Amino acid sequence: MEWKPAIETAMQRIRPHVTRTPVLAFNGFGLGYPIQMKLEQMQHTGSFKARGAFNTLLKGDVPAAGLVAASGGNHGAAVAYAAAQLGHKARIYVPEIAGPSKIALIRDQGADLVVVPGAYANALEQAQAYERDTGAMQIHAYDAPGTLEGQGTVMLEWEEQGLDADTVLIAVGGGGLIGGALAWLNGRRKVVAVEPEQAATLHNALAHGPDTATDVSGVAANALGARVIGRMCYDLAQSVGVQSVLVPDQAIVTAQRALWREARQLVEPAGAAALSALISGAYRPEPGERVAVLVCGANIAPDPFTG
Repeated sequence: MEWKPAIETAMQRIRPHVTRTPVLAFNGFGLGYPIQMKLEQMQHTGSFKARGAFNTLLKGDVPAAGLVAASGGNHGAAVAYAAAQLGHKARIYVPEIAGPSKIALIRDQGADLVVVPGAYANALEQAQAYERDTGAMQIHAYDAPGTLEGQGTVMLEWEEQGLDADTVLIAVGGGGLIGGALAWLNGRRKVVAVEPEQAATLHNALAHGPDTATDVSGVAANALGARVIGRMCYDLAQSVGVQSVLVPDQAIVTAQRALWREARQLVEPAGAAALSALISGAYRPEPGERVAVLVCGANIAPDPFTG
């Protein structure tokens, strides 16, 4: 597939509907070198997911049955938001581990919400059954061309904003965000895939094959909790190349706190995962290597302003 023109077209398609998120040059976190950050947690509904949702809706015809999606939380909120903005009905399946904050966020967007016992895979099974029974349009969280094209606009936009880095660190769940970045960059910059030790889905797939299933848990499981990596992401990682690193939960929490304490950015664990690789030393840049971090999610649980 020719990803570059598809991502450029996606950018033109979604630009009126998404936020051009800011970038920040920062010299802190005790690193001793500057980093560049793109604050994609400031996107609609608090994550990059709105890009893929809008792109998918705008590039195809939505059936009368509306939309259906399975989500650990952020994707569901984005689909619900995009559907409401464009006048479509949506049913969203989420697992219990999504947590009350993300469940409330989805409900606030006006979607028909179904909370499913178990994990993301269980929600996906029910969403697929609903699609078969009703003819609703499935919007996959990470393994569909429309989703990857939309998420790829993050990196296109960042380069438009003057990204000056040799290496970009990106957190990985199912692979939509990093897949879109790999598709756009096509080897022009080094990409480091950062995953929690307890949700090492891409890492395990690269070691053992694309169908490898991983048991997922930990502080970021409701966002980085896909059991099997998306095949599109896997193929791109194999063909373009990606370095995989793992971080412990405590490193993620440390990075989450550092982002608030030093940069006043309130993010969820998944949003801090990429930075945690630098703070913990899981990834150590070479002398003079210019590094950038994609901060990807804001939906912290519990909501700090509830009550």
